[in-house]
Amino acid sequence: MRSMTGYGRAERTSDDWQITIEIAAVNRKQTDIVLHLPSGLAALESDLKKQITSQVLRGRVTARISVESASSTSSGISLDKNLAKQYLSMVQSLAKDCGQDIRVSGADLLRVPGVFTFETNTIPAKELQKDITKVLDEGLKALLTMQDAEGTHLKEDLEQRLKFVEKELEVIATASPLVVERYRKNLHQRLQEAGLEIDLDDERLLREIGLFADRCDISEEITRTRSHIKQFRTYMDLEDAVGRSLDFLCQELNREINTIGSKANDAEIAQHVVETKTELEKIREQVQNIQ
Repeated sequence: MRSMTGYGRAERTSDDWQITIEIAAVNRKQTDIVLHLPSGLAALESDLKKQITSQVLRGRVTARISVESASSTSSGISLDKNLAKQYLSMVQSLAKDCGQDIRVSGADLLRVPGVFTFETNTIPAKELQKDITKVLDEGLKALLTMQDAEGTHLKEDLEQRLKFVEKELEVIATASPLVVERYRKNLHQRLQEAGLEIDLDDERLLREIGLFADRCDISEEITRTRSHIKQFRTYMDLEDAVGRSLDFLCQELNREINTIGSKANDAEIAQHVVETKTELEKIREQVQNIQ
């Protein structure tokens, strides 16, 4: 079982290039890959996303890839002196024709297209693709290691909460047979208080008690709840993406507990139902972080 939350980082110097990759993942129902790439690597975006989705099965993943020159002399500024001289000459000619004193500053030259050129190295995407793929793989391994560790903590927490639910369920199962007996006594007492002397073996009384017993029978719901808990543990032991399956089981567990509460018609059981539902809500919140 693996968490959706994690972080990974990797870097490598290849020839004259420094490649750095940072990957952060958070929980999300669907798989969402966001890549931040230098403009020179746009052609690799599709392949890099496929590489990420082959490892990350669910969640929002943001990957930032930077490729910088390892050489300090690989970029700079160049000056087109001929173009600058032509510009100054034309300005002087214009000033002479207009009879105005027009002066040109350094800032004016900066605004002239082509006079100063800021040189940057073009990233050779094809040549670096193999190295970028390797660095991304290292970053993904670091991400998965963190997600696995987080998944282990989540599993331990979920196991403790499942044990609490099981404990409450056993209390409910033990109290369930007593509900009919309490109803029988209460019904007989109310009849006596109403001045109606009816024998406990009276057919009408037995029929009413039988109907009540049928309505408040929660044995099937208890059996299904136990089965769901067993399935929950089975999924937690898998290495596949089990988040959606666990979320579905949370819904089913909650549905069974709600049915138990409505059918049992007993204050004591109702209290344990409330405690169980509270714990199930906490379980479902944790499941939202699982791939």
